[in-house]
Amino acid sequence: MNESGHVPVLLDRVLSTLGPAVGAPGALYVDGTLGMGGHAAAMLEAYPEIRLLGLDRDPVALERAGARLAPFGDRVTLVHAVYDELPRVLARLGLDRVDAVLFDLGVSSPQLDEPERGFAYSYDAPLDMRMDQTRGMTAADVVNTYPPADLARILREYGEERFAQRVASAIARERDREPFTGTLRLAELVRTAIPAATRRSGGNPAKRTFQALRIEVNSELRVWERALPAALDALAVGGRVAVLSYHSLEDRITKRVLADRTTDHTPAGLPVPLPEFAPRFRLLTRGSEQASEEEISSNPRAASVRFRAAERVREDA
Repeated sequence: MNESGHVPVLLDRVLSTLGPAVGAPGALYVDGTLGMGGHAAAMLEAYPEIRLLGLDRDPVALERAGARLAPFGDRVTLVHAVYDELPRVLARLGLDRVDAVLFDLGVSSPQLDEPERGFAYSYDAPLDMRMDQTRGMTAADVVNTYPPADLARILREYGEERFAQRVASAIARERDREPFTGTLRLAELVRTAIPAATRRSGGNPAKRTFQALRIEVNSELRVWERALPAALDALAVGGRVAVLSYHSLEDRITKRVLADRTTDHTPAGLPVPLPEFAPRFRLLTRGSEQASEEEISSNPRAASVRFRAAERVREDA
């Protein structure tokens, strides 16, 4: 735990996975989702000769992490950027290859815990949900302007909401009476739109709708589909990537991308594998790893984490 009280998820596993890739002096470690800087601080402490490039789309998180990491001086470079912008950031800094990359996906603790961010449904707040509050549409924009069919689609796809059509129709009726501005009114509407029998189990029924809106507002899955391949392309031979994801949609993309990069693509029917089609990466995890019961008991936010990692074993042909 760092001084903020924030507990980085799977910290020991991250350190042991990325450690072998950052053994050389001056190795470059990229934290693509810097957040509170907990993983980054631990990496800098554990490996005193590495450099950190930290990215975050949230200016508030970046400022706080900067204060947390200030003791590491010029070993640290922080950039306000979304994690799929890594190639642009590397080019601007004149960097060609990196040695290790971490992505800790999802919402950071401060974003959840601070009411004014609008991520939570347990207290009233502006219906915002932007990770970067300096740009982009808000959750209120989505709720008040999307056609009902589009609302239902994102609730179904991103929230895995069985009653997406009912919720979307209820939102459309209610916003005609008065546009949505706060989280509690939306959460209550979702609760009443879902059948009573379903409401009795599975936690707050607004959880799935709020997840779907957050993913839509921040383009999380579209960003992730670009970010992971870009990070893999930037890795030096022996470089490693580690991913912490918190719902099945993110983990499904991670699994698909890593499977493609670790598969031999020699055309079918040829008698032997061809070197130019050999995989450039190898998996470091068997399936997706989960947090231990002990970690979950001390850090409940680790309950849904799925961990995957891979290593570059050769350059592209």
